[in-house]
Amino acid sequence: MKALKLYAKRDIRYEEEETPRIEQNNEVIIKVKAVGICGSDLSRYKKLGPYVEGMVFGHEFAGEVVETGSAVEEIQVGDRVSGCPTYCCGKCMYCQKGELARCEKLIVIGAKHPGAYAEYVKLPEANVIPIPDGVDFDTAAMIEPSAVVAHGFYRTSLQPGQDVAIMGCGNIGLLAIQWAKVFGARHIYAIDIDEQKLATAKQLGADYIIHSREVPAYQQLHKVTDGLGADIAIEAAGSPVTSAQIFSLIKKGGEVVFMGIPYADVMIERFYFEHIVRNELTVLGSWNAISSPYPGKEWEMAMNFMKNGQLNVKPIISHRIPLIDGPSIFETIIQQQGSFGKVLFYPERVQ
Repeated sequence: MKALKLYAKRDIRYEEEETPRIEQNNEVIIKVKAVGICGSDLSRYKKLGPYVEGMVFGHEFAGEVVETGSAVEEIQVGDRVSGCPTYCCGKCMYCQKGELARCEKLIVIGAKHPGAYAEYVKLPEANVIPIPDGVDFDTAAMIEPSAVVAHGFYRTSLQPGQDVAIMGCGNIGLLAIQWAKVFGARHIYAIDIDEQKLATAKQLGADYIIHSREVPAYQQLHKVTDGLGADIAIEAAGSPVTSAQIFSLIKKGGEVVFMGIPYADVMIERFYFEHIVRNELTVLGSWNAISSPYPGKEWEMAMNFMKNGQLNVKPIISHRIPLIDGPSIFETIIQQQGSFGKVLFYPERVQ
């Protein structure tokens, strides 16, 4: 089969790879119909390199089952499915406590197991998520980032009627806007420096959009909230700058959730840091998307709200291209040549 394999920083290749085969009786082989680029994939490509040289990359996908192991009971050949790409050990202290996202040996396909930038991918049955009627492959390919955002909201104490500020309107931020609505937010404030992203944020349910290039976000937010700020603030940009600014957006006693990963040192000016102490803020990290019982309510809820339309991922998808174009697209994205939302690859499509 053909696949995208990461060899080193800025070295991803479209080449032949052995087609996966059933080795354990609980395994399922899936023909990939759509697979998306994750922000973490871009960081691996640009800054960090692979966990294993030459590993098949990618983990956000949807497809059709083509083969199952002898012990597989709930999944059948021909089923339309997506998959939870994350493995946990089930044995460490955190797994035993049901805190699966904190597993000491947590790993995602595309890292140390072959990923989904390929014609076929293999997962255990427990990881396979059926796609309901009415949800297409493009939408289902985004269940993993949708579940990641849901996991972050479940970490909060958000109550219906509270206000949420979302810093960064990339893929995660745009999903966070919709999850905030699902969780009952009264007002949602979307913050970015990109007019196009802010327009999409408005389309997807943001009540207020704040362009923060010229005037600091906290000044604009406090102006429309009578100086109070939001109850919850979501850091979704993954920028060292916004990772400091986020503390100025919320009310006293409020919560900050970090969903973005800056992959750089975060230097916090005194002005922003003092908000944590003086305003008695709660600071939450959110990692991955699994919980107990595995893979967790995040996945069930994400698929449910995709089915009923409350999660609309179509406006987030900006590019749909053949997998063969992967190497050039990765390089184009990191060189910031054009505006990119979610990029989906299609292994079956040819130029």
